[in-house]
Formats: sequence, C-alpha cells, structure tokens
Amino acid sequence: MTPITGLDLTGFTEREPGVWTDEAGLVLSVHFFPLIPDLPAALHEPQRLGAGLAQLVAGAGGGLIEAVPGSVDGVPAVRQLVKMPLGSRPGQAFLGSWTVPRAGSSTVVKVQAAEGATTGMREAMIMAQVGPAEYFRPHPYGDGQPGGLPYHVGDHEQWDSRFPDHPLTLVRAALHRITPTITFDDRFKALPPFGGPGAPQSLPHLPPPRRGWFRRRKGA
Repeated sequence: MTPITGLDLTGFTEREPGVWTDEAGLVLSVHFFPLIPDLPAALHEPQRLGAGLAQLVAGAGGGLIEAVPGSVDGVPAVRQLVKMPLGSRPGQAFLGSWTVPRAGSSTVVKVQAAEGATTGMREAMIMAQVGPAEYFRPHPYGDGQPGGLPYHVGDHEQWDSRFPDHPLTLVRAALHRITPTITFDDRFKALPPFGGPGAPQSLPHLPPPRRGWFRRRKGA
C-alpha cells in the first residue's frame, strides 16, 4: 500500500502485494515509509548526499555505483544504483531505486537482480580492454569509503549494450523504462519537501493509503 497510483507493469507478474518478478529474474517492489527519511543530506546537496550514501553502502559491504538527484512524477527524488555481494555464493546483486522523500515520509521504487552461475565476465572483459590502471577509479563521491566493493568503470552505462543480459544492464534498463510511468496520489505530492537531516520537519498527517490507490497502467 503506497501513494503510487500508476506504474507500467508490462512483463511483470505479481508474487505478493507490492512485489513483482519477470522472466529475466528482475524483482520490482514498491514501498511506503511513514517516517522522516533517513537520507544523509538534502536533495539540493548532491555531493554531500552522494558521499553519505556511498559511506552507508560501503559500511554494509556493498558499493554505490551512482546517486543522481532527479524527479519522479514531478516530485524531487534521488536515483541510486548499488551493488552488493551475494554472501552465500560468489557474485553480486544489483539494485536500482528511486527514493522519493517528503518531510515526514518517503516512497521507494526498487528493481533488483543477481548474477547467476557465471560471475565476473563483464568485469574481466572490460578490464582486459581498458587495462587495470584505467579500470579502478577513485569514487566520484569522495575517496576513503570504508570497506565495501571497489568503484570501477565496468559498472558504467556505456558498457551495457555489450552485456545486454547482465543483471546491472537489466536493472538499469528497467528503472529507465518504468520511471516515466510512475504517478503519485496528489496528497503525497502536496506534502512539504524533505529538508535534510536535522532540518525542521513539518509532519502533516498523511491518511493511510486506501485500497485502489495502486493501479496498473493500461496494457500491464
């Protein structure tokens, strides 16, 4: 139950309320949190926001590929791409998300997929082409991220066309495709904006989502 009123679910099958999967192994989910967002900075501070998110992801053992402010249905938001080790076996999972924060709540749309039995082929082929010295780069949101997975050019979008079935390619493409189809309830859009951590937050009462808020786009 979220303030989302429209979302193109073409190709996805519902597995449980708010969670869908497709034949390529993507998992799409939507979430609503009636709490002050835990973002480390306001959206108008992109460098500080990116550095804080990179530290949080690295502290959890993963790596932040990108954090890009933007908007969803006209509401300010931040798009993240994250990679995480699978832990139980070799390989990585890739997560793409939009976090849409308001003063006292947030909505998150997330797409994720994991590597299968074959892992590391994309990274190995790109490193062989560009060379190790050009492959690993300082993190764009600041050096010295504690732990986590390294930042490298193999995760850049320019390589996606060469690896169309890679989970990162699939996650990024799905997020690009569905973003323009997302619409929100007007009450959510009218909430005061998120002012950043520590900023005075107006906490207006948001009525609980009613059944029927979420609906499929035509043709989904």
